[in-house]
Amino acid sequence: MASFSFGTGNAAKLLRIPLYAAGRIGAALIPRGSRWVFGCGAGIGDGALALWRVATDAGHDAVWLTASAREDREAAALGIRTIRKQSLAGWWATVRAGVLVVTHGFGDVNRYGGGGAFTVQLWHGIPLKRIGLDSPATTQVPQVPGAALLRTLIGRLYRSSAQRIDVLPAASDRARGRLESAFALGDDRVVVTGEPRVDVLSTGTAAERRSRASGVLVAAGIDVPDGARAILYAPTWRDGASDPAVPSAAEWVRIITVLERHDAVLLVRSHPLGEGAYAPPLPTGRVRMLGSGVLSDVTVALPAIDVLITDYSSLAYDVGLLAMPVVHLTPDAADYARSRGFYGRLDEVTGGQQAADWDGVIAQLDAMLDDEAVFAERAAGSARLSARMHAYRDGHNTDRVYRAIRARGVGAPRRAATEGEHP
Repeated sequence: MASFSFGTGNAAKLLRIPLYAAGRIGAALIPRGSRWVFGCGAGIGDGALALWRVATDAGHDAVWLTASAREDREAAALGIRTIRKQSLAGWWATVRAGVLVVTHGFGDVNRYGGGGAFTVQLWHGIPLKRIGLDSPATTQVPQVPGAALLRTLIGRLYRSSAQRIDVLPAASDRARGRLESAFALGDDRVVVTGEPRVDVLSTGTAAERRSRASGVLVAAGIDVPDGARAILYAPTWRDGASDPAVPSAAEWVRIITVLERHDAVLLVRSHPLGEGAYAPPLPTGRVRMLGSGVLSDVTVALPAIDVLITDYSSLAYDVGLLAMPVVHLTPDAADYARSRGFYGRLDEVTGGQQAADWDGVIAQLDAMLDDEAVFAERAAGSARLSARMHAYRDGHNTDRVYRAIRARGVGAPRRAATEGEHP
């Protein structure tokens, strides 16, 4: 079931305009300090966690704003100090912050206290589908009288909000152009440093990466049997619409058959904003759920995966750092291109090999898992795509982002707050 749409989200934003205005007044009156305040729409992880480690190792005072008891527990396990972002203390931490670090939007921290802070927007992947100001989905509102006026207002608010971003890392010059367009920012703010979130895919040897990633899966309760192939299915969000790629009962039977034939396990990761009904209609150990409720940050687990199945997700760019074959399942490609749009042509990413249904996916899996030469060819194609989109693959993207922030003269290191000190 779809759980969120831009239309409902934008309607809520319009209703909160008085709160935003009050927050702006407070931010203008309260002086900011040097603390770094972190938040991430996906939980404790992503590029925010990578930058947290670099910043705190450098001696910065920092706190993470959380949204749930689960995030509190995950942060505590990593020794991260937290404050609930929607609390008064969360607002105070945000309004006093010298540096705000987010990955999805200003709602990653307290949305009413960010005005005037130096803001680092790490984003959460190289966009293939159009985002931000480039996408008509961004300004959707419910179909009510005056909807056109409301869409114009939302667009202006979004553009104004985006201008608060001071540093937005890009994976490459090609990715930078997309981000500059989507957020209406100049190249003085969108900097080609590589993305902190993918450093984990370039650090250590291949064997070390796979061992770490396998440990992440085991800790999440996903134990792939020795020798079995791990296949990840990760569809992207449909802007509140139902996912058209949920398999039918007959397709599930064929999927499980090919998994058994090749001793493979399918890990299904629905998008957290649009969970699909992906439970097979018959009991099987060949299909496991790996949603955000099981593992908040999937990037750290990617080195333990052998094949990715996706549609329009940025994971298609990321797994090329691991030379991982990708199967593209795009049953709604034409409709999606009209309603959302892509950067460039879809077949530039898929190599013209996208599948329209699960039978097409099964045929591609059969060919790859039957023939090592076919597998290697698809892996090489994935690596070539990634090389066009990732300028760096040395595991030091986070260091470059940190240096870009410090070059702006903000967020100077100081003594870390002692345990129990009020934030």
